[in-house]
Amino acid sequence: MNVGFREDLINEFKSDLKRLPDSDLIDAVVAFANTEGGDLYLGVEDDGEITGLHKEHQDITQLAAFIANKTVPPIAVRAEKTGDKDKPYLKISVPKSRSIVASSSGKIQRRRIKADGTPENVPMYPHEIATRLSDLSLLDYSGLCVPDAQYSDLDPVERERLRNIIRMNPQGEQNLLELDDEELDKALRLVSENNGRLVPTYCGMLLIGRTDSLRRCVPTAEAAFQVLNGTNVVLNESFILPLLAAFEKIETYVNARNPESEIEDGFFRISVPDYNKRAFREALVNAFSHRDYTMMGRVRVLMDDDGMTISNPGGFIEGVTIENLLTVEPHGRNTALADALKRIGLAERTGRGVDRIFEGSLLYGKPLPDYSESTSTNVKLFIPKSLPDANFTRLISEEHRTTGESLPINSLLILNALKRNRRATVSELADFTHITVEKARITAERLVESGLIEASGNGKGRYYTLSAKLYQTDKNMTGYVRQKGIDKVRHPEMVMQFARENGGTVTRGDVMELLRLSKSQAYNLLKKMVEDGKLVAEGSRRNAFYKLKNE
Repeated sequence: MNVGFREDLINEFKSDLKRLPDSDLIDAVVAFANTEGGDLYLGVEDDGEITGLHKEHQDITQLAAFIANKTVPPIAVRAEKTGDKDKPYLKISVPKSRSIVASSSGKIQRRRIKADGTPENVPMYPHEIATRLSDLSLLDYSGLCVPDAQYSDLDPVERERLRNIIRMNPQGEQNLLELDDEELDKALRLVSENNGRLVPTYCGMLLIGRTDSLRRCVPTAEAAFQVLNGTNVVLNESFILPLLAAFEKIETYVNARNPESEIEDGFFRISVPDYNKRAFREALVNAFSHRDYTMMGRVRVLMDDDGMTISNPGGFIEGVTIENLLTVEPHGRNTALADALKRIGLAERTGRGVDRIFEGSLLYGKPLPDYSESTSTNVKLFIPKSLPDANFTRLISEEHRTTGESLPINSLLILNALKRNRRATVSELADFTHITVEKARITAERLVESGLIEASGNGKGRYYTLSAKLYQTDKNMTGYVRQKGIDKVRHPEMVMQFARENGGTVTRGDVMELLRLSKSQAYNLLKKMVEDGKLVAEGSRRNAFYKLKNE
């Protein structure tokens, strides 16, 4: 008899024919608790065959108490006996811990997937403990003092660069400029007092450390900029620099490769770069401020024919997923570093920098940023390179000029969802945008009031479409008519509307394309409209067309 599935990160099988040693049992529980939690199946072989429990493991209450006594802090597992009467096995469900768990003997383990796809339990080393605590928002690594670092490891030239950034940036806290060097360093948590002397923190070393000191003390502070043209490497440079200098270097490279196009909007011209500059800066700041500096690796910016990729070591922190990126409460891995970047004006002060990243694409109707290639150890952001949607860009620009305010991110997300899906109900909008149904409803109705979208129907059948504003510069309104829906009862109305926008005439081919009907269905619809006195038939056979009657 087999359990019917394989071992993975959250499922493990343990044979109990010869009685699983206590140490092996506790190690498995500890590893689950220090990773994602999971289920330990006791009495099951590695291939999934059920061979049964040892007689000393039959008392599940005693076993659960034993596990709690042998783990620090105690882990409360849920044990359930299942399987046949002759060959029972035990399912031990282990919760994910919000702290680091060890066995009572001091052994700390975690789970990982090997290259062949099978799981294993391995020791958790000191630097991995820091990473785990950081992921759980229990440790601010950037706020720790750097071992063996001296105050002289901070570079006065880089500190002046920091001051200049504050001066040039309206979002920077200008009152910081009134402080002397030591006061400034303390205010931004670039240093910490230790035994009566100032010692640089990782935040301080990363922002304004001397390059040679940075290489010695924080060798993980590496960045790379790469440009590919097809498979040809145009540029490939790696460097360890203080973050402020690294920002400027990378921005210089990107700006030289970020051409702008123009969209005419009446008397206005809208400049649209390949990559929105504010969105790029937020993405770069996020990569540096949220990366895991205990891990080897580098912040990498890659520009190729498809777009731009920005990646950094360290996965999403606890509670953050691809689905809730735009809605989860802002919190980061390196709090001191993120706070310093906000105060000097480089990062979004609300902590919603990811909103700006998405806004950079949404404003121009471009494909959304993509985080789907991120893993548990690496965050990878891909910003596709594409032409802007001229009509959509004009729509957003006109609304901004009319109200004097930028559209909120939820409004932009819903407009984008309707642009790509033509029509949607509230629940569908919530699914498309990953926001709650109630927020989707409120935002959609607000957009209806502003005239940016239109609503049809009531209750659960109520659906939304983009308004005619989006199509008003087109030669015809085919897109608008089509997005309004293809309910059979509305077919005549939609044909009439199409004809009005096309010189008062319509052909059978137009109707087939507009309503996605077969040749005979389109003919029967037009024939019925002629009989009802809505259209007049002209011509014959292949040259036949239909005109609006009395219009």
